[in-house]
Amino acid sequence: MTADTPKIPAPPPYPKPRSLLVGQQVLVTAAAGTGIGFAVARRCVEEGATLFVSDIHERRLGEAVAKLREIAPGRVESRTCDVTRQADVDSLVAAAIEASGGGIDVLINNAGLGGTATVTAMTDDEWQRVIDVSLTSVMRMTRAMLPHMQGRGRGAIVNNASVLGWRAQAGQSHYAAAKAGVMAFTRCAALEAAPFGVRVNAVAPSIAMHAFLAKTTTPELLAELARREAFGRPAEVWEVANVMVFLASDLASYMTGEVLSVSSQHP
Repeated sequence: MTADTPKIPAPPPYPKPRSLLVGQQVLVTAAAGTGIGFAVARRCVEEGATLFVSDIHERRLGEAVAKLREIAPGRVESRTCDVTRQADVDSLVAAAIEASGGGIDVLINNAGLGGTATVTAMTDDEWQRVIDVSLTSVMRMTRAMLPHMQGRGRGAIVNNASVLGWRAQAGQSHYAAAKAGVMAFTRCAALEAAPFGVRVNAVAPSIAMHAFLAKTTTPELLAELARREAFGRPAEVWEVANVMVFLASDLASYMTGEVLSVSSQHP
């Protein structure tokens, strides 16, 4: 490396709370583990929200709740949920509304499932599973929550899409199709919800580094994805979560139907 070679910028310091969600009741799906879901759940309670979290994995959900309650005692409740089952979704929404004591202000749809398969090798089950978890679950959760938010005349929904909804990557046709669908769904749902004072937006991250991703992705692919980014590094999961918190907050009060790229790979 020469003196003229630019250095890869280091991530900024972890953000200080700014009270962006004080008094807000927030429901987050797929909030266990080490990824964006837990990161956004943590950022929500740090910003003052009262939180209801869900995940399909009971043990990991319990571990996540324990960590969140250390930050915000008395402000975190949970329920396991399989977002591919409408009965589970309906039960989750009902439980979250009841626990809130008045109503849910923010829904963060984070559930998603990846995988790698070429079109010629992909089975119907592989295709359908990714579509069901990554796209149809967003519709199910939104369909269940919107009547409640519309009845209250306010609310915000934040969906987790991906830059793969815009760009192509071999072996990712099912995931890319699902995330492009999330983007289109977000725009359409936003138009339907706006007359009731409800906003619907999405984020589109690229590579956000966490332990599970490091275990399931080759170092070569991780390095290639990082090289595509303007900063030359993966995002921290909390950097994606920050944008989701912004969209959930009143600072984004005039934004709806938008997909914000948390990446330099917007087309």
